[in-house]
Amino acid sequence: MSISEAAPVSPGALWTGRALSGVIVLFMIFDGVIKLPPLDIVAQAMVPLGWPADANVARLLGVIGLIATALYALPRTSVLGAILLTAYMGGAIATNARIGNPLFSHTLFGVYLGLILWGGLYLRDPRVRALIPFNKQT
Repeated sequence: MSISEAAPVSPGALWTGRALSGVIVLFMIFDGVIKLPPLDIVAQAMVPLGWPADANVARLLGVIGLIATALYALPRTSVLGAILLTAYMGGAIATNARIGNPLFSHTLFGVYLGLILWGGLYLRDPRVRALIPFNKQT
């Protein structure tokens, strides 16, 4: 089956995918929006992670996250958004691993988010399902 011949998505898979994607979108909107204003708590929370206590750095990270989230939320650019969000999560994973944060609660949190965002996209987008087939095709 080629990408152009992708089978339609069942209503249950579509709504499950939308729900999973919605969780990611809401989380990332919160994450990005909280970094936009010069909040001292955000700048100070970045220091233990090895980032400078600079509101402009936080704002830049917030804008990057929001742009990637917007691309992920739009069906036409959702795959690009998923790739960019995966890279964003990779940076978070690397940051937490570098400073020795707990593995399952902090360091792998980006992996959990990545699995949810790709799982949601897989369930709602037949093109992704055609690219990554989990079932035996004859």
